[in-house]
Amino acid sequence: MTNCASAPENDEETLLELKKINDPIEPTNRFIFDFNQGVDGAIIKPVTGLYRGIFPSAIRDSVHNFLDNIKTPVVLANDILQGEANRAGTTIMRFLINSSVGIAGLRDQATAWGFEDHDEDFGQTMAVWGVGEGPYLMLPILGPSNPRDAIGKVVDSLLDPINLWADNVDREWVPITRTVVGGIDKRDRIWDILNDLEKSSIDYYAAIRSLYRQKRNEEISNGSGDKNRKTPNLAETAAIEDPLHERRNSTVGP
Repeated sequence: MTNCASAPENDEETLLELKKINDPIEPTNRFIFDFNQGVDGAIIKPVTGLYRGIFPSAIRDSVHNFLDNIKTPVVLANDILQGEANRAGTTIMRFLINSSVGIAGLRDQATAWGFEDHDEDFGQTMAVWGVGEGPYLMLPILGPSNPRDAIGKVVDSLLDPINLWADNVDREWVPITRTVVGGIDKRDRIWDILNDLEKSSIDYYAAIRSLYRQKRNEEISNGSGDKNRKTPNLAETAAIEDPLHERRNSTVGP
């Protein structure tokens, strides 16, 4: 695997390209990607397709809104840790509005009233603190990541009040159910994007890698393009271009 992922020492151009792509264990990552594709095709996509077929978009949107609402404590904690007072205020207002007028978060009334949704996680917080992303990783089942974001997921899970409550009252089924429903919801939200990307991509793996890193760049910089608050943008150096960039900016990213 090392030989496959390495370039000749005297090939400076190739070495520079590999450094920009930041995928030193690409053969292993591609193997895991193929495994994930198999699981998606055999289980996740069929289940999500059934979910989409049974429930209309209004109900699926309500499920998504509810999941977003119960994630508010984690988002708020990371807003505060990043020193984002205004965004923390927006997060609080969104929770108060959607938990009451929005009927326990089933309806996103806050957005209609001018309090726009945003997402924060500990991976983004560490990036703001100056922690490097590390090499690109493809995790089994979980998909694209890097060491910083993987650690961030663990920290967010440990600090989530719902998970803490479930552990203390022996309700392990709560976070499990939440994870399963959240996974189906996430697959539902990116259904068309992934289908179109797979059809139009010469190298689907490289397209996913580019798409993930662009998305994280946007999230870390809060869409501002601040070079001090994002990982290197590889849009210009990816193996293929992302044909859905404009569409993704106007809908929901993966």
